[in-house]
Amino acid sequence: MFAVLARAVFGSANDRSLKTYQRRVPQISALEPAMAALSDEALRAKTPEFRERLAAGATLDELLPEAFAVVREAGKRTLGQRHFDVQLVGGMVLHDGKIAEMKTGEGKTLVATLPVYLNALTARGVHVVTVNDYLARRDADWMGQIYRFLGMTVGVIVHGLDDSQRRAEYAADITYGTNNEFGFDYLRDNMKYRLEDMVQREFSYGIVDEVDSILIDEARTPLIISGPAEDSSDLYRRVNAVVRELVQDESVYEKDEKFKTVSMTEPGSEQVEDMLREAGVLTEGNLYDIFNVSVVHHVQQSLRAHTLFARDVDYIVRQDKVVLIDEFTGRMMEGRRYSDGLHQALEAKEGVTVQAENQTLASITFQNYFRLYPKLGGMTGTAMTEADEFGEIYKLDVVEVPTNVAVIRKDEDDEVYRSAAEKYEALAGLIEETRKRGQPILVGTTSIEKSEQISALLKQKRVPHEVLNARFHEQESEIVAQAGAPGAVTIATNMAGRGTDIKLGGNLDMRLKHELATIEDPALRAAREAEIRDEIAAAHEVVKQAGGLFVVGTERHESRRVDNQLRGRSGRQGDPGGSRFFLSLEDDLMRIFGSDRMGGMLQRLGLKDGEAIVHPWINKALEKAQKKVEARNFDTRKNVLKYDDVMNAQRKEVYAQRKEFMKATDVAETVAEMRTEIIELMVNRRVPEKAFAEQWELADLAEDLRRLLNIDVPVVEWGHEEGIDETQLRERIVQAADAMMAAKAANMTPELMRFIEKSLLIQVLDAVWKEHLYALDHLRQGIGLRAYGQRDPLNEYKSEAFLLFNAMLDELKERVTTMLSRVELAPDGPTEPPPPRPAQMFEVHPEPELAFAGAAEDGPGATMEIRSGPAPMPVAVRSVRADAVDPNDPATWRNAARNGPCPCGSGKKYKHCHGKLS
Repeated sequence: MFAVLARAVFGSANDRSLKTYQRRVPQISALEPAMAALSDEALRAKTPEFRERLAAGATLDELLPEAFAVVREAGKRTLGQRHFDVQLVGGMVLHDGKIAEMKTGEGKTLVATLPVYLNALTARGVHVVTVNDYLARRDADWMGQIYRFLGMTVGVIVHGLDDSQRRAEYAADITYGTNNEFGFDYLRDNMKYRLEDMVQREFSYGIVDEVDSILIDEARTPLIISGPAEDSSDLYRRVNAVVRELVQDESVYEKDEKFKTVSMTEPGSEQVEDMLREAGVLTEGNLYDIFNVSVVHHVQQSLRAHTLFARDVDYIVRQDKVVLIDEFTGRMMEGRRYSDGLHQALEAKEGVTVQAENQTLASITFQNYFRLYPKLGGMTGTAMTEADEFGEIYKLDVVEVPTNVAVIRKDEDDEVYRSAAEKYEALAGLIEETRKRGQPILVGTTSIEKSEQISALLKQKRVPHEVLNARFHEQESEIVAQAGAPGAVTIATNMAGRGTDIKLGGNLDMRLKHELATIEDPALRAAREAEIRDEIAAAHEVVKQAGGLFVVGTERHESRRVDNQLRGRSGRQGDPGGSRFFLSLEDDLMRIFGSDRMGGMLQRLGLKDGEAIVHPWINKALEKAQKKVEARNFDTRKNVLKYDDVMNAQRKEVYAQRKEFMKATDVAETVAEMRTEIIELMVNRRVPEKAFAEQWELADLAEDLRRLLNIDVPVVEWGHEEGIDETQLRERIVQAADAMMAAKAANMTPELMRFIEKSLLIQVLDAVWKEHLYALDHLRQGIGLRAYGQRDPLNEYKSEAFLLFNAMLDELKERVTTMLSRVELAPDGPTEPPPPRPAQMFEVHPEPELAFAGAAEDGPGATMEIRSGPAPMPVAVRSVRADAVDPNDPATWRNAARNGPCPCGSGKKYKHCHGKLS
């Protein structure tokens, strides 16, 4: 009660923020006549003038009114568009590093030009992040007219560019691109071997378009770069043949659609075991023996592929590939793949080529990537429902910017039918009715399958319509542009993030672009342009009189934001419009999250076939169900972040250290310190402090020195000298090792030795970091089981990850020291070629349910993006040779690689067997 009273007296926090920004609007508007009086050259000269003032000590906030006025004037001259006052407010919100919620049609793309220009004056680079390549290219060309007019450079990062092109695009004042491109470039840069090969500059300022889609929907999945692992495609196909037959009987598995999990029943496990034996997949033991663990994994993934994933809903098959569908936007995610073998299981299910699995090389979550920006802003039509998450995870405040003209769209109550068939019949009736009166209608569906179902129904009724879904991705902007024409019927899988305005009567710019493209005669062009303008104006009035664009949802999405985005397509800039959702008890949300009593209640109310129930209570019940799902997804994202924060601290340390190595011209001192630490460790183990001389393990120490440092020193004789202690012994060994390395450097020339040291150090760091990531992956998948022992999995993960990180650093020192002690110039003549490096790196984007907290069987699968391209090549070291190892001669075993198999044949690594230091 008191809160309501306080808001009435003082206004909400949002109102108070808006008042602060609105006070500056008259100051910007007052400069408009002076800017309009400037010539194009004088207006363009403002950019170097602003930069000089910045260099002289002025701040961006001091330049803001004038810079915004300059951009407003440039917009009028280049695009014929003037920034509204509310758009100036939106620009100030973005400049302050906050999220501006602006309704669809309010010109968010134009709003971004204000803070982008202002922050680009620093010449440190501004990134504008969009949801797909199409919008990145479109916005860079469209808004780039303003920036180029004002003397700034514009770049765009899209799929398919090589490193030199990317470097040039990032060097521009303003760079557009997708969240995936920016994130993967960051990871790839930290796998490069020379500073000059890196493509990104230091982060400065970023603006994220459709910020809720990128920072919330996409943030459930970390970005991963991986390399190919061993090929087991044949096993996927053989297991698929068994599971395809098995799932015909639903009693052999239990499925939970709410949590997207599936597991075998006991009879199912017995049956699949028999079937696998018959198929020759299971050759010995039972299914759950330790040596059959890979088969169990393949069976589980194949079972999920057959029971949890549906063709044309979760993915489509195109050009011998399984292409995933984005559940939030309905777009095809070209190159994106599920990880952990699930995508291979889907490929086997659909009979397309099964591609190889992969291993992690580098990874980061979107949360941690976007927190690298010192200043970040965002814009979307729907952020208020997730304001708490933006504040908690990203420390971003949300400001709701009022519309330029009040929204007059009428949002009607949902209509609930008993069956999907009744719902679709009622929907078809409404479509025919609106079409007759010339009112355009937009039908939003949640999957390709449902959009094609409605399309088939309309074809039967001979209703002309356009279908917009992932199958017809290429024509989407043209279809959406004309969705506001009189009587137009458009069916779309999901309207989120489409990025093209639906204007009543049709889109003038799009029609002019397409219809005038083939007319070369200037007089004919002018005449046709006048005709098109008249046609659009007349159509606009017809649609306005008919009630504007009518939006229909065929079912509720699990996120309220997506429903609001669909509704928001209608009623832009004060246009009339309406929206209504048609639901049935068979809809996924109603079936999985709705109350079980709802169907019985409707029957008791005497609901007949074809009748609907309409009541505000239904809307509230559905909102509660949606809030439940949103809360669960928020917990998932927080969980991803908690675990990734542990790795993030380690990743920052490794990447910073790696960059220091790359910057250094000479790492000899670092390498010498590593060598000294390894010697200290060996001496401490073999010659313990305060131990009697008789207890010293001098023969073993001499053996360790030969194996690790490749030096033969009389340690045993030194140890028998009168009055020698472990300190003197250590100093003599260090001197001997330093002398050996100095002789090696003199033999090779110091310049070559410094080159080899630096190359090896970076390469070995990459190798141990890759192995560390692999170990962390395995740790994460099983850590959830610690909860059964009354231990907090997160705390356990932190402590184990810390121990693993320290072990990784020790391994780095040991490997670098050992390899450098054995490095030699290769003799002239033919040498054995090095083993081939992987020809591809894969960009992966996995589902967090699989990647974190030991929920390996709880998630729908992990998505990843795969791109063909060479792995970054290391700088070649001339030659590293070791003496031969003879399995029959224990004296030669000291030459075995520390991480290689022990020559004794135990199957253990050498360092865990005969290579133990203690």
